[in-house]
Amino acid sequence: MWQYEKKLQYPINIKNTNPKYAQIIISQYGGPDGELGASMRYLTQRYSQPFDEVKGMLTDIGTEELAHLEMICAMVHQLTRNLTEKEIKDSGFDKYFVDHTNAVYPIAAASLPWRAEYIQAKGDIIADLHEDLAADGTTA
Repeated sequence: MWQYEKKLQYPINIKNTNPKYAQIIISQYGGPDGELGASMRYLTQRYSQPFDEVKGMLTDIGTEELAHLEMICAMVHQLTRNLTEKEIKDSGFDKYFVDHTNAVYPIAAASLPWRAEYIQAKGDIIADLHEDLAADGTTA
């Protein structure tokens, strides 16, 4: 069970909208090496680990990744709120906007929606931890 503090781990206060930046940053939310995949990877892998210490560590890391997810979502939302029609069209954000308006949707910068294949859980402690190290080593 978690105790959730209703605040971001690190405050996000973006003053100016910028849909071009949002299109890049959103990959850190729903892209192949994004926070959604990371949190699900750790929180899924914990169940097949034979050691309580490893289970606890994976739960802690997965929870931390959820906090990162919140911050990325806040960034994307703040970068896209109150856009004008011209800003949407001129930035190329219109392709995203037509399906999701300014909702934060888990998608990669290349416009591919988040996929369960982005997470890995083999049930082998060494394979899973190597996967975690490789995935976390590629994030921005």
